[in-house]
Amino acid sequence: MADTPIPTAAKTPAPPPRSVLRDPAFLRLWAGTTASGLATWALPFVLGLAVLHRDLGAAGLGLVLAARTVGFLAAVAVGGVLADRHSRRAVVLWSALAAGAAAPLLAAGLGRSLALMTFAAALAGAGQGACRPAFQALTAETVEPGRRQQANAAMTMAVRGSTLAGPALTALLAAFLDVRTLLLGIGLLWLVAALAPGNGTAVAAEGDAESAGEPAPHAGTRPGFRAEFLEGIREARRHPWFLAGLGALVAVIALGYSATSVALPLISRDRYGTEWVLAAAMTAYTVGALGGALVIARWRPRSQGWAALAGLGTYAVAPLSLMLPVHPAVVVAAYAVAGIGIELFNVPWFTATQREVAPDKLARVSSLDFLVSYGLAPVGLALIAPAIEHFGVTAVLAACAGACFLVPAAAALVPTVRHFARTAPVRAD
Repeated sequence: MADTPIPTAAKTPAPPPRSVLRDPAFLRLWAGTTASGLATWALPFVLGLAVLHRDLGAAGLGLVLAARTVGFLAAVAVGGVLADRHSRRAVVLWSALAAGAAAPLLAAGLGRSLALMTFAAALAGAGQGACRPAFQALTAETVEPGRRQQANAAMTMAVRGSTLAGPALTALLAAFLDVRTLLLGIGLLWLVAALAPGNGTAVAAEGDAESAGEPAPHAGTRPGFRAEFLEGIREARRHPWFLAGLGALVAVIALGYSATSVALPLISRDRYGTEWVLAAAMTAYTVGALGGALVIARWRPRSQGWAALAGLGTYAVAPLSLMLPVHPAVVVAAYAVAGIGIELFNVPWFTATQREVAPDKLARVSSLDFLVSYGLAPVGLALIAPAIEHFGVTAVLAACAGACFLVPAAAALVPTVRHFARTAPVRAD
């Protein structure tokens, strides 16, 4: 009698991954990120109200905001090293608490001591800068690789939503509260940012097994701060796609974004005779970025890096729209397109960094990203205004538009950029 074959169970397709928005650990992290974003965007607006109320002069406002920028840039590199050296959750906690502690100091110095306000602003910037790379690394620890693109899209929607809601909410509250109370409210937002996130689950990165397998140094033999920061730079250099993408991002921010930030108010006033174009264009940019984040939360292009750089290059339409006497609606539409494109770059960029970089060096590489892109932006702003006076606004906008298009296109030619990965992904037929 022949053996009867034993039936085997039919293979069923794996269920789709659960939405990251149903994950309590991620929602706590998202709430903390949203609170930090609201606090970050509300502070300049509240300080602007202080100028209107004559509690702070225009020169004092510039000094305080410059101190915040310096504090951010000084702390972002330190925060990256600390977040790789210690618990990412602890770095978020203490950096957000530091930013929150700056709020009552700002309130105490308002109208009394510019020196105290300058110190407090630097402390606020330091807390903000230290928590940025820690939040990036904590996202990788909290969310498994298959859902990180959706998670990063949700994170960037929180940031863009804060850009819209922060000033509007602050203006509404300003009708009932004085500036000092609003500053204390910013401190409460930082308290939420400090306490809301939970501990990461130490989800391993899927892309860099070689680096991830390197043994961590023993506590007694840990290198110094400078050596660890340089180790992060070496890790970044192992990924040509990262260096190329960072160069393209810097070109767009330092040239394109800086040029439009200076030129848009001038053109809105001189060409169109109204501030409406300025407000509508900036709002359209943020709304477009929200739309881009919604699209990229689900879209998985075959050549992810090329698609991301194409999105980044679309920022060229913003300076182009300011070069010619077009209808204001064209300017607004161009800014909406630029907003969509910037998030088609940002979300895959953050996701690829979390996937490809060694987990124990992720915060340092992320801090390098923020340090270079944010650090060179003020340089671009400082140079654009004199360039406009010397060469004219049309020539400067044309040069910056060309850079926004050509630099990402050149970056796309670098090996490994096509997929934002050191090796091409294996796709199922």
